[in-house]
Amino acid sequence: MHPPTKIAILGNNWFPDKPGGLDRYIYELVHTLVKSETQIDLFGIGLPTSTKTSSIQLKNLAEPTASLGHRLYSAYRNSHSLISSKPDAINLHFALYGLAAIPNLPKDVPVTCTFHGPWAIESRQEGDSKLSVWFKKQMEQKVYSRCDRFIVLSKAFGQILHQEYHIPWDKIHIIPGGVDTQKFQKNLSRQEAREKLGWPQDRFIIFTPRRLVHRMGLDKLLNAISQLKAEKYDLWLAIAGKGPLRDTLEKQTIELSLNNSVKFLGFLPDEALPIAYQAADLTIMPSQSLEGFGLVLLESLASGTPVLCTPVGGMPEVIRDFSPALITDSPNEQAIATTLKAILTDKIQLPNREDCQDYATTRFSWLTIAEQVKQVLLQSH
Repeated sequence: MHPPTKIAILGNNWFPDKPGGLDRYIYELVHTLVKSETQIDLFGIGLPTSTKTSSIQLKNLAEPTASLGHRLYSAYRNSHSLISSKPDAINLHFALYGLAAIPNLPKDVPVTCTFHGPWAIESRQEGDSKLSVWFKKQMEQKVYSRCDRFIVLSKAFGQILHQEYHIPWDKIHIIPGGVDTQKFQKNLSRQEAREKLGWPQDRFIIFTPRRLVHRMGLDKLLNAISQLKAEKYDLWLAIAGKGPLRDTLEKQTIELSLNNSVKFLGFLPDEALPIAYQAADLTIMPSQSLEGFGLVLLESLASGTPVLCTPVGGMPEVIRDFSPALITDSPNEQAIATTLKAILTDKIQLPNREDCQDYATTRFSWLTIAEQVKQVLLQSH
């Protein structure tokens, strides 16, 4: 009998404690991979001592409360076991801790980097100092130079990896993200979901779960809602998420007299997310830049709710084959308002709940996606 395949995965935070797109991706990938006779050594920050699944060994690199220097040194020390545990493949997900682990990567084991986004470019767009952006770019380049191949979640991010980091296309594999179809499913009526959350029953509801930062385009969305309200369309927008722009966006809401049309939910617990998707008539992603994939699109569709997105990054790749009319002509507020108006006046017909769920589950189930990822990870040098 062959011993089970062993894969070492270096991530970032422990998803149940720190929900985020990258951390959710790793958590769900790992828990799907172990269903196919695969053992996982998962390295990360602030991991618990054990998990209920015996095929997943958790290896804590550092405590999240430690200073950056302490975290990096601790990550370097605690990644020594990469050599002794003899994995068949190594998968890096975050450049910072990948850098700390580089001295401990065995020479004869293939290393794949899953590229979730250009860390330095994202930092520059959020106003970080030139020095901070430069350091992040150096870290990324150092880590990527040690990798044998790369996984990107969209062709759009493949382009960035190729152009900004000079990675040849023959090392880049495009595999979309997956969705947990047990967690995100259509198991409540819209009315039941709204009742659970205390949302209005008689209004057209738009939902957006976003980090409150500039590139997410929430200021543009608020302006679009204001324009439609002036034309007497009755919309109710629920914004879930935290971030540095909360005060600015709330002030904009008041200035636009949208107090009765916009609700800031703050941090939405993970168990409430599927209910919020099902409560909405439409989920919207008004991103302005660097949206590598858009996991929200899949979660919403799997929950039976159609999604509207801007033509940014990898998002159009997700829904173009399903509902191309729900991609705005441009990321600006006028294009968002125009598409929303076309939906409200039935010029654009929204897909029904069953078709949304079916598209997500047949194309993006984690069982299918994880198998594709595993094949890439286990390719020899």
